[in-house]
Amino acid sequence: MKRRYLLCAVVMCYLAVCSGQSTLIPVDTSSVQLVQELPTIVPSYIQLSSNNGFLDLTLADGKSGLVDIEVDGEATQLTFIDGKSRLDKSFDRSGELVFLKYQGTAGSELDLYHVSAAKQGHRVKSIPLWLSIVPPLVAIILALIFKEVIVSLFIGIFSGAFIAFGMRLDSIYHFFRSLFSTIDKYIVTALTDSGHISIIVFSLLIGGMVAIISKNGGMAGVVNALKGYAKDARSSQFITWILGLAIFFDDYANTLIVGNTMRPVTDKFNISREKLAYLVDSTAAPIAAIAFITTWIGAELSYIDSGMKQLGDAYTLTPYSIFISSLKYSFYPFLTLIFGFLVIYTQKDYGPMATAEHRARTTGQVSSAATSDEDEPNMEDLSPVKNAPHRWYNAAIPVLTVIFMTIFGLVDTGMDSLYGQLGNKNIAGLTNHWGSVWGNASALFDEGQGGFFAKLGMLIGSADSYVALLWASLSGVMVAIGLTIIQRIMKLFDTMHWMAEGFKSMMPALIILTLAWALASTTEQLHTAEYLSTTLENALHPRLLPVVIFVLAAFIAFSTGSSWSTMAILYPIAIPTTYAVCMANGMVPDEALAILLNVIATVLAASVLGDHCSPISDTTILSSLASDCNHIDHVRTQMPYALTVGGFSLVCVGLSAVFGGSWLMTFVLLVVSGVGFWGVLRVFGR
Repeated sequence: MKRRYLLCAVVMCYLAVCSGQSTLIPVDTSSVQLVQELPTIVPSYIQLSSNNGFLDLTLADGKSGLVDIEVDGEATQLTFIDGKSRLDKSFDRSGELVFLKYQGTAGSELDLYHVSAAKQGHRVKSIPLWLSIVPPLVAIILALIFKEVIVSLFIGIFSGAFIAFGMRLDSIYHFFRSLFSTIDKYIVTALTDSGHISIIVFSLLIGGMVAIISKNGGMAGVVNALKGYAKDARSSQFITWILGLAIFFDDYANTLIVGNTMRPVTDKFNISREKLAYLVDSTAAPIAAIAFITTWIGAELSYIDSGMKQLGDAYTLTPYSIFISSLKYSFYPFLTLIFGFLVIYTQKDYGPMATAEHRARTTGQVSSAATSDEDEPNMEDLSPVKNAPHRWYNAAIPVLTVIFMTIFGLVDTGMDSLYGQLGNKNIAGLTNHWGSVWGNASALFDEGQGGFFAKLGMLIGSADSYVALLWASLSGVMVAIGLTIIQRIMKLFDTMHWMAEGFKSMMPALIILTLAWALASTTEQLHTAEYLSTTLENALHPRLLPVVIFVLAAFIAFSTGSSWSTMAILYPIAIPTTYAVCMANGMVPDEALAILLNVIATVLAASVLGDHCSPISDTTILSSLASDCNHIDHVRTQMPYALTVGGFSLVCVGLSAVFGGSWLMTFVLLVVSGVGFWGVLRVFGR
């Protein structure tokens, strides 16, 4: 009878525990100590193991008590009796990861296991968390060795899938299951995300619009309208620099159009091809990286969003508002544009560029090519169709339409979001009209706040940037098609053909983007960011993080030749790591936000720096080809300039992290850096 009562007691305790929030149950329920009387303890170590068909959690010291722990991201409090608790969860033969996070006696403890069903209970494989950095490292190292990004990213994804599937080499089935999961789990999942699809559609439409306005003569019209102002060597370089800023919406279109169009003009005034390639390259990526409406913006928002999602509900800012707020820390793109302007204005150069300019000005030999055949560019044909009029407004109107519709979309979706927030406050007389919403928006702020700029920030922050970008890109394409058909520049069939060609031109970038999303999902699944943040939280001061990340991002971009893949690798890691380090050092979320914005801008800016110095960068290669400049000559002459700006940028990043990053502080740092550039050119230039 005693055994029967004891069995009933065990069953009742089992049901009582299972009815709670936790899926973990104590093994020994015959203890006379009541659960609610158990003390909360800090374990030294918790181990997951298989035991007679069950999964046991075991404390190293065998104590009884309550332990606060996160199991697969869900916080709970577990009851341990004599050091034992049990994981009540089923697994198939492919298995899945189990992630444990708790505060141990030595600090934060992270444990990752792969658990799968086996003939005798379970197969439990402990996965060292340092392996979580293998997928991005594999992608970086292979890109450096093979100088190819797509295959490197794919192998990086496979390495992550192999680890996530328990590193199983015990059967051919499990090996190929992890291989095939790269496509059916990671890549397909990346493509089924609504935000990702929005970015892909936006990028395709922008690519189609660029192709149409190039073939209908609109871009050539814009260039010709400015080209007439080139009267000498200095003014022709200024026009090249201005065109690089004007064609801000795509770095590829920038390099191809500006380089090919301005080459005859700069040749006329004996400007070296190396200088032309530098001016083209130093405006294309920097302006595309910081402009509000570009083919970069979709990818940037996606990467930022992937990192911010890992912070949970810490911040309610949208990716677009975060991007805008972080621009004040984007020192390298801004300083590159300033440095290029000063090089033109002072007419001084140093290093290999001075040698190239001396050759061109004194001998008239603008290129270092040995034969005239080497001067012939081998470029994609972006020239207008035959008999197309070179009317600047055929390009300006679609581009302005994209800008206007983006602003309209942000305002409209932002107003809808604010209307929903105000509706929860039951404000009398509130209607879903812009004037009504804007007039009552102050109700969402504390008393004494809610000025114009505060409301504008909340409006943009509440907007759906993906919807706004989709509206804008579709509107731009429709206007470009309409202008082309109405003026009978091309038939509808030909216009659609070139729009499709524009779509195709975006495919390499979209392939990289998709693989980058998939790689980011492996780092998230393996908890790479949490591992790095835990490792660094007591080893690095948060205000030093932007400087460290600047160097790291520049190195990765140099190694891969791709700003996009660098951002894809770093954003999902750098953002949560920075936040965790800030919290571990006692910062409040508002104080940590300034460091976060600095890190977000630094990843973007340093990616452009590494891209400028990399001989395998796509934009660097395109700049060489569009300017008909020997590629190695372009890299050799540009690198001293890029490293000079990079050095000043690194100092600015560090100072802004230490002293705060207000817009006034940013302006002062830019002015001081400009004076520094002037001094460098005066001392070393000739």
